[in-house]
Amino acid sequence: MAEPAIVAPNVRDLDALAATLSHWLGRQLAGAQDIKVTNLSYPLGAGMSHETILFDAEWHEGGGPKSHGMVVRIKPTNSLVYCDDMFDQQYRLIQLMHANGTVRVAKPLWFEPDDSILGAPFFVMEKVAGRVAVSYPPYSKSGWLVEIAPAHRRHLWESAVQQLAAIQTVPVSDAGFLTLPGGPDGFDQEVDRWRRFKNWVDPKGERTLLHATFDRLLEKGPANRPEGIVWGDSRIGNMMIGADFHVAAVMDWEQPGLGGALHDLGWWLQCDYNQTIGQGITPLEGMGTRDETIALWSAVSGKSAEDIAWYEAFASFKMECLAVRMIALREMPASVVKAESGRQTATLLDRL
Repeated sequence: MAEPAIVAPNVRDLDALAATLSHWLGRQLAGAQDIKVTNLSYPLGAGMSHETILFDAEWHEGGGPKSHGMVVRIKPTNSLVYCDDMFDQQYRLIQLMHANGTVRVAKPLWFEPDDSILGAPFFVMEKVAGRVAVSYPPYSKSGWLVEIAPAHRRHLWESAVQQLAAIQTVPVSDAGFLTLPGGPDGFDQEVDRWRRFKNWVDPKGERTLLHATFDRLLEKGPANRPEGIVWGDSRIGNMMIGADFHVAAVMDWEQPGLGGALHDLGWWLQCDYNQTIGQGITPLEGMGTRDETIALWSAVSGKSAEDIAWYEAFASFKMECLAVRMIALREMPASVVKAESGRQTATLLDRL
């Protein structure tokens, strides 16, 4: 059985990082003395776009000992997965979600813009206790999600979809800082983001099917375009699951936007397909079907999922663009390298 591995874009000397963070925390924690940073580790099976490191901080303050679990997330400076720099915006969005209280996120603690400390800006959040259903190897094939009872999986799935839908109850008017190029309409901004992305990963236009598929997507554009904040990488693997099998935190907000509510639902459904049926894996008992997911999401968000098949196809297109980028960045399975970019999306479009 394959074990989850560290997939961070960079791996640094953790002893040196502990010393640096101890010194930095001394400036953030007024009155703290004897600060020690321990238990540094990279999360396994996740974290391909950003360097994310877990740690514990201990210190003395007010005559007694204190401790706090924390996470540092560092802005990528090389081997970039995405062409849009949304580092500041993701921290502001976490702040917004935490202040709103509907979507469970790790409490944001500090943002550090000075790149001389760790080589790039970074921010620190509270560490949240729980487990993550990693994607490598597929969580539907091995790992703790396979081992728990179907009833517990059902609670987990319901909590996860409810949190996915809860994002769409946060007012778009509160997130103007997520505005991207592409025009005043959020949907057009999301389309433009991925137009720019496909041109970034294939500047010579050699992947003709990928470009042609994008044009077909626009020709078949959906009539239903409800507004909404885009989480970006909406999948169960980006949720921390607590001991009660409910979502403890929604994570990884690195590519947010104002593109509309159905972009996240489409990405979620396509990710679920890729982790199960797309790999010939039977979905686990207790995890909701596609139709059940759509129904629960619609009930909680209060928004129609009409035309969701188009958003699933657009999500597939995004994933195929990302696959092209990952081939350029690191060794990938032969099936990915040999795949004709745009083929999966074209097949989905043929079914519309």
